[in-house]
Amino acid sequence: MDRKRTINSWLKSEVLLLDGASGTELQKQGMPAGVCPEVWCLENPAILQEIHRAYSRAGSRIVYTASFGANPFKLGQYKIDRSREINRELAILARRSVGRDTLVGGSIGPTGLFVEPFGPLPFEEAVEAFKEQVRGLLEGGVDLFALETMIDIQEARAALLAVKELCDHYTIVTMTLEKNGRTLGGADPVTALITLQSLGADAVGCNCSAGPETMTGYIAAMKPYATVPLAAKPNAGMPILSEGKTIFPMTPGEFSFFARDLVAAGVNILGGCCGTTPDHIRELKKSLAGLAPVSPRRTSLGAISSARRHQLIGLDQPLLIVGERINPTGKKDLQEELLAGKMSLVRKMARIQKADGADLLDVNIGVPGIDETRTLKQAIYGIASSVDLPLVIDSSDPSAIEAALRFYPGRALINSISLEEEKITRILPLAARYGAMIIILPLTGKGIPTGAAEREKIIREIFARARAFGYAKSDIIVDALVMTVATNPELAGEALKVVRWCHDKFKCASLMGLTNVSFGMPGRPWLNSAYLAMAQAMGLTMVIANPASLELMQIKLAGDVLTNRDDKARAYIARLAGKSEEARDAFPPIHTPQEKIFKAILEGSREEIIPLINDALAAGAPAAELMDQVMMKAIGRVGELFEDKVFFLPQLIASAEAMKDGIGRLEGLLRADRHSSDGGTIVLATVRGDIHDIGKNIVALLVRNAGHRVIDLGKDVPAGTVMAAIREHNPDLVGLSALMTTTMTGMKEVIEQARLEGIKCPFVLGGAVVTPAYAQSLGALYARDGVAAVKIIDALVKSRKALNLGRLCKTAAGTARKS
Repeated sequence: MDRKRTINSWLKSEVLLLDGASGTELQKQGMPAGVCPEVWCLENPAILQEIHRAYSRAGSRIVYTASFGANPFKLGQYKIDRSREINRELAILARRSVGRDTLVGGSIGPTGLFVEPFGPLPFEEAVEAFKEQVRGLLEGGVDLFALETMIDIQEARAALLAVKELCDHYTIVTMTLEKNGRTLGGADPVTALITLQSLGADAVGCNCSAGPETMTGYIAAMKPYATVPLAAKPNAGMPILSEGKTIFPMTPGEFSFFARDLVAAGVNILGGCCGTTPDHIRELKKSLAGLAPVSPRRTSLGAISSARRHQLIGLDQPLLIVGERINPTGKKDLQEELLAGKMSLVRKMARIQKADGADLLDVNIGVPGIDETRTLKQAIYGIASSVDLPLVIDSSDPSAIEAALRFYPGRALINSISLEEEKITRILPLAARYGAMIIILPLTGKGIPTGAAEREKIIREIFARARAFGYAKSDIIVDALVMTVATNPELAGEALKVVRWCHDKFKCASLMGLTNVSFGMPGRPWLNSAYLAMAQAMGLTMVIANPASLELMQIKLAGDVLTNRDDKARAYIARLAGKSEEARDAFPPIHTPQEKIFKAILEGSREEIIPLINDALAAGAPAAELMDQVMMKAIGRVGELFEDKVFFLPQLIASAEAMKDGIGRLEGLLRADRHSSDGGTIVLATVRGDIHDIGKNIVALLVRNAGHRVIDLGKDVPAGTVMAAIREHNPDLVGLSALMTTTMTGMKEVIEQARLEGIKCPFVLGGAVVTPAYAQSLGALYARDGVAAVKIIDALVKSRKALNLGRLCKTAAGTARKS
């Protein structure tokens, strides 16, 4: 049977019902903390099979295999190297547990590592690790795949590619979102949707993140832009501590009450995550009875995305500015940096263009003799960790384009595809494979067509070829092919005719390389600005230009108002009234070596930090001053930007790594007892049974950078080990993390044992499942992220040192009186 066809058939008439939680159900059946869940399931097959059967009897159309953490990296933490075999056996168990009318979805969860460019795991290693799971699950007979609880869009892409490159099974991808409505990597629901549906996911959505009420909002946000069905697997509410146990408070009836809202918001595939049981699914089925699903509202979408931001592209939206500065033509300094493999100038140009108002960035690294494939990947990674703007991949090298599309953490736009045979036969299939939007350039390789009619004919031919690969008009942008008026003034009018034709007749987006029109002429900014105004009146969608041009940006804003593409003139008023949402002076002016170091920390420039510190030291700056007055203040500013949602996790990590390198350079010049005297001592641990330590590792890095001594006990740490560390190091504070609901009680175990032993040092708790109420119930503090943790630690250490100083003063005064 064609399972994909079966699923699509079901989705036309019903909301497809998934199963509920596995982890909390296994825990109820005796699975102890600290074991490898997948191996425990294989050792206790009867328990696992009964859970699968219970969900099937409750009405689940699809049950998930218990293979969530069976990737080589997670299993490796238990010193297990049988990923393929374990996945195969778990799939077989699920298949044997349910009838043929119940489908089996192969569950694939995250590796526990961030994938490049946002972390240490090479992208291709992530893809290959997921392929090991996919191979095993296929051998075990799964009907579809469920890539779930993904926290990083790049890791979700790696997992999706692993499936797509091995089979054509139906694939559901669900992200998990933080309390701020974004993934840990900073992607909002719509951005994640655009990236994943364009890459080939058959359904997209979210799971775990929250209860059904909150998740209804996420589904509603995605629905207007979805070309695929939407999936949701909410928790049974948020976890609370009751009688020493972590519970999810929603009863089956309370949980199922939200079914109508979820369906109205647009959910097509629905189940339960943490805390949900077969009873929850049974009640959910009852609530879904008679509710008609809302199909996707569109078949294509003009939009591109980065890891943290998306940009809609439509005929009636404000004119988009594509920053043109990342192009080595005529830029000797950029050419030299690119040939040397350095990306500091590329990152700088990206940041400046964003501050100037660019909506997208064109990336061209074409230098004679360069390894374009390697360098383009480096440039994309450097930009992706610096700014959140979506990218336009500007290259004529198919190998470089393929590498860029494979690694780019979003949906890219390719510049460009002409009717030249190599472009059509090599680049167009690549664009389709990775779901990129394309710019159509009306060229044939036989010269430049001068008239609009000839260009329109070529555009139709290219689009006909693109349609064979699934492209719709909303997936393309036509380059009007602007030529300089210095050689033939008539050609400017022909390009404008193409723009008008695209908008009025062909109904697709259009683009201009604006500065071409003035090449070789004096007073170029005036020609450019006048031509832009004319093109806007014709319906131009986007323009490749320099956003630093004041004339151009003012014309763009005014043109949007006059063509009714700026709702209530909000953008025009905000900028021209001096109230732009993002001020250009987000970074301070750069003059002194100290200011350059400050900026390097803010920008996360590991290439520059040590040479800049060397320059400052050579100029006579004391190491202690650089540490205290420059670097510590810079990382503090990074924390503020993170809290204000100007920075997200990728920038936070980049800045912390630059800070780490800078500290390494200065350590030998500072007093050996510096940190012990000026900072505090902090013990950090991920509690027993929990092997997830991404968050804890980030906290450790930030706390060290704040000048404190960190005793990092690692992950899966028993309470006794924490007690021993407290007795040995006498810390100012103990930080505990847990990512799984099933391991939250490990925090309670540690704190209760500490109180029994008379240990009074404060505890701070954190992790995706931890709430302020939970921490308070244990008499502990709560930190929502690494930046908040550093603030709490700084305040506690400062207060304790002040208290100790007061005691010393009282002792000294008493001694003086006695003498």
